[in-house]
Amino acid sequence: NEKVTAIDDGTIPNAWGSFNIDDEGNPSQKKILIENGILKSYMIDKLNGRRMGMEANGSSRRQSYEYDPTSRMSNTYIAAGNDKNEDIIASIENGLYAKKMGGGSVNPLTGAFNFAVTEGYLVRNGKICEPVRGAALIGTGSEILQNIDMVGQNLARAQGMCGSSSGSVPTDVGQPLIRVSTITVGGR
Repeated sequence: NEKVTAIDDGTIPNAWGSFNIDDEGNPSQKKILIENGILKSYMIDKLNGRRMGMEANGSSRRQSYEYDPTSRMSNTYIAAGNDKNEDIIASIENGLYAKKMGGGSVNPLTGAFNFAVTEGYLVRNGKICEPVRGAALIGTGSEILQNIDMVGQNLARAQGMCGSSSGSVPTDVGQPLIRVSTITVGGR
């Protein structure tokens, strides 16, 4: 959707996922991954850069010297949009407001994911209603990016860890309030 701009920025001062130089000696960079719904860039380490015919862009990370470096996120977020939070909630006839997310997993080959909703509420007729328990969001990253149709103004980032074959690395992740038109919700 043209409302979606996604960024990976390892240069944000004092952010949890920031660093000066990646694990292959490249300076950290701000990368616009998706701009107004158009794929613009990737997170690229030297090995995958050679495979793709592209230059490494400060995205090579690893937990320690025990691991081989590979392309990893730093501070990754969906940029703030122009939709007001109250308009986003008011536009939902029947849905789920996922206020706080928990852990989950992503298949790096397919983009399939599942993430726990640690605090969620049913939304009916544009109003946030009763809390839900045990909900999980299930889908594929590319599908969900295409289903985002509203992006709020209140970008918020939080600290976390990204686990992969090259160990766990500190990251910031974030987004404003977004509306996903269609997503699979699992749980009780």
